[in-house]
Amino acid sequence: MTQDSSVTNWAGNERFTPARVHRPSGIGELQEIVAGAEHAKPLGTGHSFNRLADTSGDLILTGGLPKRIEIDVAARIATVSASVRFADLSPLLEEHGLALPNLGSLPHISIAGACATGTHGSGDRNGVLATAVSAMTLMRSDGGLRSLHGAELAGAVVGLGALGIVTELTLDLVPTYRIQQYVYDGLQRPTLLGHLDEIFGSARSVSVFTDWAASSAIWLKRLAADPPADSVWLGARLADEQRPAGPGVDPRSGTPQLGAPGPWHERLPHFRAEFNPSRGDELQSEYFVPREHAAAAIAAVFDLGAAFAPVLDIGEIRTVAADDLWLSPAYRSDSVALHFTWRPDAAAVRPVLARLEDRLAPFSARPHWGKVFLTAPAVLSNVYPRLPDFAALARELDPAGTFANDFLARHVLG
Repeated sequence: MTQDSSVTNWAGNERFTPARVHRPSGIGELQEIVAGAEHAKPLGTGHSFNRLADTSGDLILTGGLPKRIEIDVAARIATVSASVRFADLSPLLEEHGLALPNLGSLPHISIAGACATGTHGSGDRNGVLATAVSAMTLMRSDGGLRSLHGAELAGAVVGLGALGIVTELTLDLVPTYRIQQYVYDGLQRPTLLGHLDEIFGSARSVSVFTDWAASSAIWLKRLAADPPADSVWLGARLADEQRPAGPGVDPRSGTPQLGAPGPWHERLPHFRAEFNPSRGDELQSEYFVPREHAAAAIAAVFDLGAAFAPVLDIGEIRTVAADDLWLSPAYRSDSVALHFTWRPDAAAVRPVLARLEDRLAPFSARPHWGKVFLTAPAVLSNVYPRLPDFAALARELDPAGTFANDFLARHVLG
């Protein structure tokens, strides 16, 4: 245990304020810390942009816990401990001829943290990363362990750290596959709005990068067995050199493009595991809107292009399949995710974010739990209809409120 006032999230925009910071090296030590804490929260790789992981009590850094990975090839499952990152797991799965159904932009983040916040990749048929979870184990406030399976998972997998500390997850796997990545430059706004289904249905995973002002770029992550890409598609031109995922980002940090086929885990993320991802000091926001509102919502955001210019690095549009996880941003709704990478100036971003949320309000936009948002609690209760059920589950599993904090009290637990 240490007294430490220098713990921040990944981006450095939030400085946590715990009374104590712990770096346990084993489950037994973790149990002792949790059982003795009035308030406690785990912090993995810290890739959230708000105070979701903060606590006034004991902050537990899980990165020092043993990394345990068990792969059952016959059953096509992998059981991983809380400290395991996607970058740790994916190459081992590939060695066994297995894969995850999808990956997010960064392989650097912890699997437990990504699942707990509803983090996702892209693809019309791909759910949030938490949809791969088939079992999980929670450490409760007395240090005891509880395994969850089946129907219990719907309310717990996207758990925001409110139900206990996730100590392990079991993930469903698929046979390995190979991906080729292409980038098309110069997609015009009318073409994007008029061909959304064609664009996002054209590959296993698709991202549209845009500054919400001029033209956009399409990033296609297609199965290696698909035909080669055309040189011109929907008026956009095939890039002939590696493109960066945003201004000021080193193109070498990105996963290989130009159609070179490779393993799923070396193409689906935007960034290579061996490089520092993105710029690192940015802010991020993201909103999910139902697929049927996609064109109208995207058009509404384009109308704010001039307001974005002083504060926005890059925007990204992706699609996510519906699921039944209570706090998933894609709960029972095929969705389009509108992502915004802001420059690190919270004061300048805030009024722009308020205008953005106002524009998206008619489309029942759901904010990503791990990003920066201003959405009022009353609105969250409307767009996340299972919030009352989740609050009841939190009271059942954590009756003393050990894992609650100010963020959860305001936005989730009521």
